Amino acid sequence: MKENLQVLVKGLKKKTLTIGVAVMLAACGSSQVKQQPIKIDGSSTVYPITQKIVEKFNATDKPDVEVSASFSGTGGGFQKFCAGETDINNASRPILKDEMEACKQNKISYIELPIGFDALTIVVNQANSWAQDITVSELAKMWESQAQRKITKWNQVRSSWPDKPLVLFGPGADSGTYDYFSEAIVGAEKATRSDYIASEDDEVLAQGVSNDPNALGYFGYAYYIEHQDKLKALAVDNGNGAIVPNKTAVEQAKYQPLARPLFIYVNAVSAQNNPLMNEFIEFYMNNAQKAVNSVGYVAFGEASYMKLYRNYHKTKVGTVFGGEAQLNLTIYEVLTKRTEY
Repeated sequence: MKENLQVLVKGLKKKTLTIGVAVMLAACGSSQVKQQPIKIDGSSTVYPITQKIVEKFNATDKPDVEVSASFSGTGGGFQKFCAGETDINNASRPILKDEMEACKQNKISYIELPIGFDALTIVVNQANSWAQDITVSELAKMWESQAQRKITKWNQVRSSWPDKPLVLFGPGADSGTYDYFSEAIVGAEKATRSDYIASEDDEVLAQGVSNDPNALGYFGYAYYIEHQDKLKALAVDNGNGAIVPNKTAVEQAKYQPLARPLFIYVNAVSAQNNPLMNEFIEFYMNNAQKAVNSVGYVAFGEASYMKLYRNYHKTKVGTVFGGEAQLNLTIYEVLTKRTEY
């Protein structure tokens, strides 16, 4: 893939296209523009992918300045990104309408790049002997706002489950995982109960569930994989049988509605003004397949990353999702939306 992308880059550098806005990507070797540090924030779900690539990139002899990555949740990250405080935002859902408007007000144009798929995972403690699966309606009963201070025991969700405390862990409201889960599970309400243990750090959530035999939580599949010796993933039944989260279920579009695309959003002006950005995005897309697979998410095929990278160099700014989360998307649908835009 590296050789193919290098050939692609050489061809792309011979001409520059503009679509939608008058933003032109600077050539990587430009001597007129100084390299600047690249700041990345956003989704904790996407963070393990980006962090692996950042570490590998910073270890090369390419950059004169460092690339840094942190996380504050997809929503928290977009607040910084649309204010011009960061160059790339990791996102576990598409940009929303209010975030699009904030970027527009601050004249921040952006390039949307899908980088893989996640199986949002419902987890319990390994000591939990009663729950092996859960239905979408049971998740809604457990998490809807009307459940607050009312649904507090396991047997209130399913009568065959024990009369034990139900201790919930989940992402905070700035998290894209929270946004997606709320839309997928509680629907039009788009907000869950608030009487649960919340954190933007998925490591904190994983540790919390692993320390409490009565706990249930949800977060990205990569964090379950990292802690699977202490956690148990529940199969999710959306009416067509209980499906365990895994790569095959996502690829076959069976793990619905909790399979979702993951993204990075690139500040197009930063790409124009900072040659290091183009080097980094080339490096990112060249290494994305391996990084996505290595942390436990579902990667695209090599040819798909090449098409996405071609779109980046065509400066295809904006989003193809219309400011909505959009549930039940398949890998094919996401790649078709982006590469044909």
